[in-house]
Amino acid sequence: MTSMRVLTVGTDGSRESMNAADWAAREALRRGLPLRLLHADSGERRTPPPPDVDLPGRSVLDRAALQLSYAHPALQILARRRPAPPITALLEAVTESETLVLGSRGFAGYSGFLVGSVALAVTARADRPVVLVRAGGLPQDERAPDKPGFLPVVVGLDVSGPADEVLSYAFEAAALRGTELHALHAWTLPPLRGDTAAGAPTPPGDAARRETLRRRALAGALQVWRAKYPEVPVVQRLVYGQPGHHLLKASTAASLTVIGRGMDANRLGCTAHSVVHHVTSPVAIVPHT
Repeated sequence: MTSMRVLTVGTDGSRESMNAADWAAREALRRGLPLRLLHADSGERRTPPPPDVDLPGRSVLDRAALQLSYAHPALQILARRRPAPPITALLEAVTESETLVLGSRGFAGYSGFLVGSVALAVTARADRPVVLVRAGGLPQDERAPDKPGFLPVVVGLDVSGPADEVLSYAFEAAALRGTELHALHAWTLPPLRGDTAAGAPTPPGDAARRETLRRRALAGALQVWRAKYPEVPVVQRLVYGQPGHHLLKASTAASLTVIGRGMDANRLGCTAHSVVHHVTSPVAIVPHT
């Protein structure tokens, strides 16, 4: 299926979705793409969220488009209302977009949905990248406080399998921002157990050997992408422990955190689930085979 050259953001008029729309507008400008605002309306009666601007009589789409056009006059904005439940409309929009952007707290204005449930459901099933943006985030939060430019892009990698889609997204994001890419791989030793063949436990030197193999695998995964993006400085980070914990720490000094999600199951793994709920930067979840 061929996607349009467009970046889509879901909006329901809430402050959370407008934060996401503003981030999406800046990203669309960086990528040279039009921004499509999508409002899903299933026709159910509900109490609308309070608007961010006082424009009585205007629709959710009108308010969002006007606010963004004032803030980003060079941006091409497309508005689309989809008469369908939010999850259905957003999953359809993903297939027509390069990236879908959502507020990380979900579509709280829709009755019957828990906070964040729409965003989680779409992220777990989307076949293209989804970026979740925290409520209250400001453009200056993505920039280094002590020097000009963006904070690094952080990508969490599992080197046990291919991750080309994840690395492609992460390198491009770093290149667009003119910043470093921090490639992080966390590893742990398997539980100590006896060798049934030799009757001996795992030798102490096995930890050093495993670390060396992981380091080589991380370097190998990055090699091709370093050549494609020579302008992107890369910092390799091999750490011991649980990946969710280390990604949470790294995200506090990141402009964007990128992680992968296998497309073989319509759910988020433990690491992705932890990252989505707890990291402080915008998070890009990239599906990969």
